[in-house]
Amino acid sequence: MTTVLTPPGRRARTACPGPSVRRRPPLLTGAGALLVLLLALLGPLAAPHSPTAQLAAPFQQPDGQFLLGTDVLGRDVMSRVLSGGRTLVLIAFTGTAAAGAVGMAAGVLAAMVSRRLGDLLIRCVDALAVLPALLVVLVLAAGFPGSDTALVAAVALATAPFSTRVLRAAADTVLGSGYVEAALARGDTRRAVLRHDVLPNIAGTALMDTALRLVASLHLTATAGFLGLGQGGAVPNWGRMVSENVPGATLAATPFLAPALLLVLLSVCVGLLAGRLADAVGRGPA
Repeated sequence: MTTVLTPPGRRARTACPGPSVRRRPPLLTGAGALLVLLLALLGPLAAPHSPTAQLAAPFQQPDGQFLLGTDVLGRDVMSRVLSGGRTLVLIAFTGTAAAGAVGMAAGVLAAMVSRRLGDLLIRCVDALAVLPALLVVLVLAAGFPGSDTALVAAVALATAPFSTRVLRAAADTVLGSGYVEAALARGDTRRAVLRHDVLPNIAGTALMDTALRLVASLHLTATAGFLGLGQGGAVPNWGRMVSENVPGATLAATPFLAPALLLVLLSVCVGLLAGRLADAVGRGPA
């Protein structure tokens, strides 16, 4: 569906889609993502044992006491799975929110200032965008070992440049429309144009872009955990659990398979939801 941007107070004209274009909400995908998120955030409250205590022999098979068996150090896998997702999810969401805020501010600023200053700002952003995301994570993690804040900053720095470009283009489209030019001609301030015209019309694009960046943030955060970055020691982390227990895969599969499946399920469900959101924003309101 194509949406025509209109000034506040006027209803946007939309091209009505045929019946074949409408799609049901992704209830199953949303339920899967919500279930994994709830497990990650509330799981520590339901852990049957301490996730850091050594309770039995390494790689013990699942039984009545340890429903998913034990890991490489004899810790309860169920407790570690329930406790290992909260930090990962919070880092990814916080980093994505920070990247979205930076991208919105920088993108709108680049569109509102003069063309020369805007292009200069985008060139500075491009200089950061060419750095591999994993390299940014490794550098910050090495500079601040054991710091989850460094991982949040790395996720934000790795994804914000792309958000900046997307939102600058969206703001340029709004600013180039006829009603914005008319508003400026009749004496409206640029602050009023920003508040009443630019921000409302790029809100959907910003939401879609943030959802897409969240998928990349989850992958990056899980990779950092797999490499042992962030909080170290015995602190559970789904990514770190996979790398810790792969050597014992022939002895017990659940210690690495359970966190790996949760990571895959969360990434796939969030990715599908982001894709549906992108389609919805691209078609406009039904």
